[in-house]
Amino acid sequence: MLNHVSIGVKDIARSKGFYDAALKPLGYRCLYESAGGLGYGDKAVVLWINKVERPVKPDMKSGLHFCFDAPSRTAVRAFHKAALDQGGEDNGAPGLRPDYDPSYYAAFAIDPDGYRIEAYTAAAK
Repeated sequence: MLNHVSIGVKDIARSKGFYDAALKPLGYRCLYESAGGLGYGDKAVVLWINKVERPVKPDMKSGLHFCFDAPSRTAVRAFHKAALDQGGEDNGAPGLRPDYDPSYYAAFAIDPDGYRIEAYTAAAK
């Protein structure tokens, strides 16, 4: 249903380091890069990250977050570790979320600009 989503950040270099590391285990990479923006995906850009003057202020009660498909539970764990290693904050350790679905395996982090991100898989391993 969605073609892409765009978010605004203050520091493109910091965001590039963070998203390069966090998205790599999921099979996504930076497909576009300029002084003012980054584009991530596997075959086409799905996540645009743009340097802006006034990024949206983080609001933990807004419900806004971005969930990325992961090929495996190992990838979900690697996403979470990479996000934390790159300065992200923990927002939910890797694990099953049976209250969502018995096979819902996910991890949650907060990027350096306060955006909540998630990696999810229904894979058994």
